[in-house]
Amino acid sequence: MSAPRCDRTPAWGEMLALPRDLDLRRLFAADPQRAASFTLEAAGLRVDLSKNLWDAATRDTLLRLAAQTGVLARRDAMLRGEPINATEGRAVLHSALRAPLGTAPFGAEVQAALDEMLAFAEGVRADRFTDLVHIGIGGSDLGPAMAVQALQPFVKPGLRLHFVSNVDGHDLAAVLPQLDAQRTLFIVASKTFTTQETLANAEAAKAWFRSQGGTDVARHFAATSSARDRAAAFGIRNVFGFWDWVGGRYSLWSVIGLPLAIAIGASAFRDFLAGAHALDRHFAESPPESNLPLQLGLLDVWYRNALGFSSRSVAPYHQGLRRFPAYLQQLEMESNGKCVDMAGEPLPYATSPVVWGEAGTNGQHAYFQMLHQGSDVVPVEFIAVRRPRYGFVPEGELAALLEDQHRKLLANCLAQAQALMQGKRFEEALAEKAPTANPELAPEALARHRSFPGNRPSTLILLDELNPRSLGALIALHEQRVFVSGAVWGLNSFDQWGVELGKQLCSQLLPRLGSGDSVGLDGSTAAALQWLKA
Repeated sequence: MSAPRCDRTPAWGEMLALPRDLDLRRLFAADPQRAASFTLEAAGLRVDLSKNLWDAATRDTLLRLAAQTGVLARRDAMLRGEPINATEGRAVLHSALRAPLGTAPFGAEVQAALDEMLAFAEGVRADRFTDLVHIGIGGSDLGPAMAVQALQPFVKPGLRLHFVSNVDGHDLAAVLPQLDAQRTLFIVASKTFTTQETLANAEAAKAWFRSQGGTDVARHFAATSSARDRAAAFGIRNVFGFWDWVGGRYSLWSVIGLPLAIAIGASAFRDFLAGAHALDRHFAESPPESNLPLQLGLLDVWYRNALGFSSRSVAPYHQGLRRFPAYLQQLEMESNGKCVDMAGEPLPYATSPVVWGEAGTNGQHAYFQMLHQGSDVVPVEFIAVRRPRYGFVPEGELAALLEDQHRKLLANCLAQAQALMQGKRFEEALAEKAPTANPELAPEALARHRSFPGNRPSTLILLDELNPRSLGALIALHEQRVFVSGAVWGLNSFDQWGVELGKQLCSQLLPRLGSGDSVGLDGSTAAALQWLKA
């Protein structure tokens, strides 16, 4: 896997020397086939990259950069199970969790764990439980919570799922009054069964359960953890473990996906895995010229390092995907938010962008003003779904109204991407009437306020339907895309040392909040501690 760092390759200099004044309007005018040339398909996903600020020369240079930095060789090493997580000496095999038996490392162990988890999930679905409370944080929470929300139409009728993550007691306290202790199952998700926030919530949940007359902790609590002894000491009998080569933010495919499996059932969960595996096969087998995650990851490098864009907005035009931007925040920023390379050398270039967003059309009435007219250019990733699916079959007038709403949703999505690209010239704004404008304002001044620069890039990801298979493919696409940009930058995308220092300092400050001792603290922390203690 030995390959030079990106800034030490010829292609890096070539990339930085490329023209940066590309104009999307001129590019489309010059090439009627641009949309077709820059649209790729994989695992049922259709992704239009044509509204991005690149051309064929840019793409070719980026593909050379991928070749010179050994991205595909590193990909193959990852899929073979080599320990590419060098700082922790671990393999990175989340792809093996969704692979059919005999096609990836640890196949027998993975299938045995999957079968055991799904058997338990089906047992829960057949039981009298009405509520499931999942207690975890980070990768043990964001993935399951996002996926259950996205696949709500597939959730077993009558089953309510709640996700508690924050150590703030208000999180759990908002859920408990909704529950019947005798018909509630708690799932505690912590690989080591030592996570501070998760154990605090689990202990509080157990105390509440007992206060409600609950006695059978073993029946009403399950755990997804590799620390079976600690879970047993808590009183949990049903414990589902996983391996150290499963990173938290990549663990949804493992037993961490138990709440999703209970929600949608074993068959649908296998469809979810199959969609992700189909994307993995595309990533492993497609040539660079048509490899979707490879090109998305390279586009991210181009934007971050050549054009200097520091963030990316994700705008899913589907209410079920409203937590998808938060999920991607962890996936990308925890993976690639690094400032040293694999050898520990400081990096002279930027890495992960800030990833943020909101579901459309809500985001249009919040931050799209900045996207269209702000001083920073922010690439936008739109996600649209052709066919809606509700948790029931609408009929009559309601069916017609919901169909019309879906058309409005799609029209808004396409219009926003179009507006970002086209903009509005000063002359157009000057010729328009603006009924709400101040009539005393000079027309030229008003026109400048109402002009849009345009030429702002976006990607459009299209799904036929949001279902377990397409969601699996969508998540896997972003996982592999993050791998690509991290490999180009020479990072270890699979550790997260940056979260450790705060945990260490918290353990030191916690007893001080009880004692009020502020000796040795910096002035700001000491003052805040004393105020909170008082």
